[in-house]
Amino acid sequence: MAISELLIQSTLKLCIDPNTGKDFVTAKSIKNIQMTGNDVSLDVVLGYPAKSQFENIKQQINDALVGLEGIGKVNINIGSRIVSHSVQRGVNLLPNVKNVIAVASGKGGVGKSTTSVNLALALAAEGATVGLLDADIYGPSQPQMLGISGRPESMDGKSMEPMVAHGLQTMSIGFLVDTDTPMVWRGPMVTGALEQLLRDTKWRDLDYLVIDLPPGTGDIQLTLAQKIPVTGAIIVTTPQDIALLDARKGLKMFEKVGIPILGIVENMSTHICSNCGHEEHIFGAGGGEVMAQDYHVDLLGSLPLDISIRIQTDGGKPTVIADPDSKIATVYKEIARKAASKIAMANLDHSAKFPSIVIQNT
Repeated sequence: MAISELLIQSTLKLCIDPNTGKDFVTAKSIKNIQMTGNDVSLDVVLGYPAKSQFENIKQQINDALVGLEGIGKVNINIGSRIVSHSVQRGVNLLPNVKNVIAVASGKGGVGKSTTSVNLALALAAEGATVGLLDADIYGPSQPQMLGISGRPESMDGKSMEPMVAHGLQTMSIGFLVDTDTPMVWRGPMVTGALEQLLRDTKWRDLDYLVIDLPPGTGDIQLTLAQKIPVTGAIIVTTPQDIALLDARKGLKMFEKVGIPILGIVENMSTHICSNCGHEEHIFGAGGGEVMAQDYHVDLLGSLPLDISIRIQTDGGKPTVIADPDSKIATVYKEIARKAASKIAMANLDHSAKFPSIVIQNT
């Protein structure tokens, strides 16, 4: 039986990407199919980072192809290529930043900052170049969570070099003020400070910049959502009814300013007793899933109420770094892949392809 490229394409349409739910041909992930006799080679180029799943995806495609009658050798190369995607209208992209992910919550205390840092580290672990901006001016927590101290350097006296921890490029107001100094600022000052942190930091070729937004849905959050070029937002909540009530407000805020919702992360979904192993839904059960269904968005993942998350994050080594093979770190990586794959399926940004029009008096 002769092996044709059409047969190869038809076979690969039966292979489903576990992160997007689409076949690799429809997702345009199959590139450069080459045939020498009945020997086949091809490239699989994912639009999102998924280093931990490369071998499984490669094996899935290989198994499908070697099952064809008469096929010879099969050679598969796999990798990721992350590109810029569109943001809300009227907001310019940041230099050297391809995509911005905002992590938000309607209220404080739901684990938003812990989710932000572990999401950023998970994206990096999957092979992306990642930055983390601590946008909580009143209560910056990322310096402690990442175990960083000191002041950022400025090479030109105008911009700041990002601080680096665990491979992440980071910036926070916490690097610029003393730990016990309260930020007694009004809204416009906070907005101005955040824009400076964002735009005056010399980010270096980031695939993703994760922004840990302050809790709430007031004037500050709305202004930030209108001025920061955001590719997509993640809403963090707990199953508790009060938390869900506020999380819904946060979700609606992003919808109003035209920012896509990548999904919902449910924190503290269950607690397992360290002594007897009994599982209990302390803050309620299924709230995040119901909210996701109500708003037709994805539930990216559910995380337990686990003391190890608190200990590791307080100690400057979040779970994805401290225990990368743990079940909890696996959940964070799954959340990261799901969010990144949602971005990969969104509209591309084509602004760089359009020429600039300059009108001059002659």
